[in-house]
Amino acid sequence: MADPSSYRPRPGEIPDSPGVYRFRDEHRRVIYVGKAKSLRQRLANYFQDLANLHPRTRTMVTTAASVEWTVVSTEVEALQLEYSWIKEFDPRFNVKYRDDKSYPYLAVTMNEQYPRVQVMRGHKKKGVRYFGPYAHAWAIRDTVDLLLRVFPVRTCSAGVFKNAARTGRPCLLGYIGKCSAPCVERISAEDHRELAEEFCDFMAGRTGTYIRRLEQRMTEAAEEMEYERAARLRDDIEALKKAMEKNAVVLADATDADLIAVAEDELEAAVQIFHVRGGRVRGQRGWVTDKVEAVSTGGLVEHALQQLYGEETGDSVPKEVLVPALPDPVEPVQEWLAGRRGAGVSLRIPQRGDKRALMETVQRNAQQALVLHKTKRASDLTTRSRALEEIADALDLDGAPLRIECYDISHLQGEDVVASMVVFEDGLARKSEYRRFQIRGFEGQDDVRSMHEVITRRFRRYLAEKERTGEWADGEELDAEGRLKEDDGRPRRFAYPPQLVVVDGGQPQVAAARRALDELGIDDIAVCGLAKRLEEVWVPGEDDPVVLPRTSEGLYLLQRVRDEAHRFAITYQRTKRSSRIRSGPLDDVPGLGETRKQALIKHFGSVKRLRSATIEQICEVPGIGRKTAETIAAALAQAAPAAPAVNMATGEIIDDEEPGASGQEPGVTAGSSEEPVSAGPMDERRGQER
Repeated sequence: MADPSSYRPRPGEIPDSPGVYRFRDEHRRVIYVGKAKSLRQRLANYFQDLANLHPRTRTMVTTAASVEWTVVSTEVEALQLEYSWIKEFDPRFNVKYRDDKSYPYLAVTMNEQYPRVQVMRGHKKKGVRYFGPYAHAWAIRDTVDLLLRVFPVRTCSAGVFKNAARTGRPCLLGYIGKCSAPCVERISAEDHRELAEEFCDFMAGRTGTYIRRLEQRMTEAAEEMEYERAARLRDDIEALKKAMEKNAVVLADATDADLIAVAEDELEAAVQIFHVRGGRVRGQRGWVTDKVEAVSTGGLVEHALQQLYGEETGDSVPKEVLVPALPDPVEPVQEWLAGRRGAGVSLRIPQRGDKRALMETVQRNAQQALVLHKTKRASDLTTRSRALEEIADALDLDGAPLRIECYDISHLQGEDVVASMVVFEDGLARKSEYRRFQIRGFEGQDDVRSMHEVITRRFRRYLAEKERTGEWADGEELDAEGRLKEDDGRPRRFAYPPQLVVVDGGQPQVAAARRALDELGIDDIAVCGLAKRLEEVWVPGEDDPVVLPRTSEGLYLLQRVRDEAHRFAITYQRTKRSSRIRSGPLDDVPGLGETRKQALIKHFGSVKRLRSATIEQICEVPGIGRKTAETIAAALAQAAPAAPAVNMATGEIIDDEEPGASGQEPGVTAGSSEEPVSAGPMDERRGQER
């Protein structure tokens, strides 16, 4: 724990002008970013008596080891720079709103040649139009199903689209009139894009003009006695009106606005947002956050506006934003919003009427969300704290291990040896810090040597980064972007050491990890191992394991860390294996599908046995006729025997030959941002996979 007075700037050093400041820890990691109208006055608040600070502000300033700042011209520039640095550095102490659930959006991929309508979750992509968020995915599908009658835009995946284009036959929606079938060129790319733009206009709330246009065309068709066309237009109008009725009218003046409400206590806050378009609630979402300092309601609103509109431009930013309290000062925020929209934005507090009544509804939702969040999280905070304390007591650590790294080795019978590194901070997984390693220095099933190599490589990188950062002085000159010169300011992948290293294994793996750290001269990082089956905790130099009670929260946390490392390692190992293994000579047999391939392998056990079988024996396999058997026998006779075959269901090599190496160079690969598949215990079909 650092003393803030040890890095407090000298009097007169801090300028009395707008700017953005950053607190860094002892490893030069940015832990907090803030902005100020006056840097001198704002930073002085952090260097007062610790007893007068907010509890989490006190934790932040005692964790930090230095503070630096960048002067800007205006408060709008400070707002923009603060947002970009928060996105870049992801500081652990900043206000970060977390979605209380994953909300689905209706998305139109306008960045494709043939735009597609689909349900999307997660991060927004450039060139895609989003509508929502919705409470449920089925609500989006119901709306789309009604609108496809009028706007038959493509909804199929890329694979289905390419298959239809190859065969010249559209999918079912193309036959029933709910898709214009651009895959078979029933409509040109230009006309299909125009159709998608009309769909987007309707979803954006410009409904009245389009419905009036359809009503006029229906009247004209009736006058020309084209009653079938008039009937179709009538049904289209009814479908559009039915789709509109799914959103209740809340504001009679067809207002486009976002309403933001905040419910808070001393330590946490919940934010609820209602998206109103055309006077109707088109979407709703909620966020929760920890309050790192004594931030006002206006400050929370400002952070919410940054997160909500930081990546949005144009019509995605509404003309009116209604809030419970205004940021102080409000002018820079309004100017920033206007810059995002490209036109004026009204940021105000509703005082009376329907908007005030709707704001009260949003406020009730925020209050309920905060109560629900605190109910769920109270036990989580207590449990995580108790788990870390139990681990510290069991391993005789100086303090709770706030950062834990766990390592696991995975291979298939000594081939494709890989390792994983997962990181837990404050008892929670930090997936952006996950790393994957390829181990190609030797062959065979030697988990001990593999563990030694991985630990050596990881902490050799740490020492290299430490040597670089150790040369920086607190007063070193900053460039125009506020970064240290000769440095890009980005967090380094291996720059931050853990308090505890956990390895998946027993005494040999623990000894290998400890030996690797000793060889590098690192003696301030604890090591332990968690052995499977008996779930024993091993520490270096001890003949007997540390046995934690089965009901111990510390043991549960170690198990979660170990299981996550195993899942991440085995997912990477499967990915590598699938990228280099071929399916063998059966792939070259014309007319032989996956089902009959599996039937042949199941019947004979391997391609080698199938190659030696007679035509009559091959005919005994269900679904294989004599003509097909002759084709298989001829293809196997011509195929080179060196190519291994693989069981397509399990990935197991079923021929006797050894597979070739992938040729991929050894190195370190960053962890994937996508969620890997679950990796449970392997059955016998996968061989000795771990």
